[in-house]
Amino acid sequence: MLLTDQVREACRSIAESARFVSIDLGRAGELEPGPPPELDAERHYLEGSREDVGDYMLALDTINFGSGWFPTLRKRPGCSGYFTVAASLADRWRFDGPWSAAELRALKAADVAAVLGQEPDHELMGLYAEALGDLGRFLGARRALDLVRDAGGSAERLASMLAAGMPFFDDRGFWKRAQIVPNDLALAGVAEFSDLDRLTIFADNLVPHVLRVDGVLRYDPALAARIDAGELLPPGEEEQEIRACAVHACELIAARTGMPPREIDTALWNKGQAPRYKAMPRHRTRTVFY
Repeated sequence: MLLTDQVREACRSIAESARFVSIDLGRAGELEPGPPPELDAERHYLEGSREDVGDYMLALDTINFGSGWFPTLRKRPGCSGYFTVAASLADRWRFDGPWSAAELRALKAADVAAVLGQEPDHELMGLYAEALGDLGRFLGARRALDLVRDAGGSAERLASMLAAGMPFFDDRGFWKRAQIVPNDLALAGVAEFSDLDRLTIFADNLVPHVLRVDGVLRYDPALAARIDAGELLPPGEEEQEIRACAVHACELIAARTGMPPREIDTALWNKGQAPRYKAMPRHRTRTVFY
């Protein structure tokens, strides 16, 4: 079974037996897709050579996790946790160029913290250094666009390579960050894939939050109260149900609208930047998978 088929089957199965989360597809008609997906050109590094932009996007997606820690990060003015990381890494590329695979392998938490403007003893900096070191070992002598060629221009094959090659990408049953890499490389304009629309949504904590605020996802009252109080959810059944129901709901919406799930994901993620969604707490789980 192909990677995206595994995600769809796993999430459908979880959604159908979920105890804490339910789907109200009747509210999905109120969703507004929004503008076409695109990357923020100021806070991402998109102006360099194809090779350098590819390396940037792969490095960024390698550390595109930690939302459970984001409230504890030092944010750039007007930036979320994600955009703080993305913009800080973009500045590294603009002023010092990309990290080589050898440099990635040698990174320490203090090195990453210096680039991202964070405290060197922050737990997330150690995890980021570990993830980037894994990337350096996985790449060997290759660069990001070499991986695209090795994948034969298949988004699904590239995602499978990343999931098999690095433990922090091996998010069983979701493979959120493994799938987002080809999507981001395509959005950056440095790679083409024949099967992008095979990708599912990228199951994190923001897209389910938007679906919850819009009434598509309904949470058990006790679970909702814990999230609304800002309580961290441990990795496990509850947070997996939230993510799985988001994936399955978006699959049902995609079937109804004809819009690819990856585009639904981007539209919902962008929608989640609005004050209405930021005013209400989303679930937070400390994990390397999102």
